Amino acid sequence: MQITAANVDPALLELPWDIPLEEWPEDVLAALPRGISRHVVRFVNLSGRVIAVKEIGESVAYHEYEMLRDLSRMEAPSVQPTAVVTGRRNAQGDELNAVLVTEHLEFSLPYRALFSRKIAAETVGRLLDALAVLLVRLHLLGFYWGDVSLSNTLFRRDAGSYSAYLVDAETGDLQTKLTDGQRNYDVDLARTNIIGELMDLQAGGFLPDDEDPIEIGNRIQERYNQLWEELTGAELIDADEHWRVQERIDRLAALGFSVGELTMTSAPEGDRLIIQPKVVDAGHYHRQIMRLTGMDVEELQARRMLEDIETYRAVNGMWRQSLEHVARAWTNDVYEHVIDAIPPELSGKLEPAQVFHEILEHRWYLGQQRQSDVPLDEVIADYLENVMPTKRDEAVLLSGPADEVLAGYDDMSSRFDDEEGEDEEGLDEEGLDDTPTSNDSSTPFDR
Repeated sequence: MQITAANVDPALLELPWDIPLEEWPEDVLAALPRGISRHVVRFVNLSGRVIAVKEIGESVAYHEYEMLRDLSRMEAPSVQPTAVVTGRRNAQGDELNAVLVTEHLEFSLPYRALFSRKIAAETVGRLLDALAVLLVRLHLLGFYWGDVSLSNTLFRRDAGSYSAYLVDAETGDLQTKLTDGQRNYDVDLARTNIIGELMDLQAGGFLPDDEDPIEIGNRIQERYNQLWEELTGAELIDADEHWRVQERIDRLAALGFSVGELTMTSAPEGDRLIIQPKVVDAGHYHRQIMRLTGMDVEELQARRMLEDIETYRAVNGMWRQSLEHVARAWTNDVYEHVIDAIPPELSGKLEPAQVFHEILEHRWYLGQQRQSDVPLDEVIADYLENVMPTKRDEAVLLSGPADEVLAGYDDMSSRFDDEEGEDEEGLDEEGLDDTPTSNDSSTPFDR
């Protein structure tokens, strides 16, 4: 047997590699929801963390391992590869398939776990928006996916939206630059696969019968094309409209992308300019928060944090102090104060940055309800007592039958009892209204 890994965990050697993966004993497995896969996949507890083990052909395992390593070096949103194990044999000496080992993406769920209860089409749209952003980011890096689908994607909550991560790179290929044909094939394949997946969900009763899977599935193509054009398309402006150059840069920043280079050339008419972003990097707000606080959070969570840092600066009259100093004070006085209040028994519900976002949302909700500002400590206490216990553990779901594990929510519709005309059909999978509030963190692209 041979293990190929950048950093070998000795505990890997203790796993039962001489047994087919589908027969591995329960005592080594982690109870996590698995998406649909053409291969046998198991989640395993290892050295205090969870890994995903996928049985696959040797050449494909090595190819996917290298693709995921390359994507990781490029900071693409994808799972992290751990190892490839080959040369496996059972007790009788028969050869067993190779396996690819990846790190489990904490607080992420396959799309079927998000559909464990019937949800609104708007929530499906948010998942497709996240997938469109993922696909654009990969294409900007020169990565051709070749098998785009909801099944090959993991989703994490990102403020009021979702972030998507590539989880299957078997058919992927990295190139210097993709052709329009390669990009369009990926997008068309995504549309076809998603429509099929939505039809399957509808047949199982998890998508309302009056929703059209084809119409919803078409959204991935529309959203991708809109975002790609915004990020890479040329824009014609009048020579005296220089302010529109900064406007274009600001629009890209609002989408979470930074411009590395902007080309401006004269138009054939002579009195106009053509502006076009040449190098676009994703993670604009993520990098800002990482620089200011050292926290590794999702893009919209980072934007929400930056907004709260600016609010903290204004409320405390810290205009003359550097943003770095304000951010350090905010981290100690606000963010860590919120996170430290979470009791251990609730810490697996949501990742800390998402809890912080939801407490900000809860503060807005309580303020609207009472028509006055509510002290932060009172907001935290109310959220921890009345909201967070209704969430399911997204770090590691409790063991039990799949239908019970995935449906472990209490309905929170009572929260909207004072809103005339509200009913369960307007609620998403957690009983929360999908209609954006005035404090909504969705990007202009989402809206």
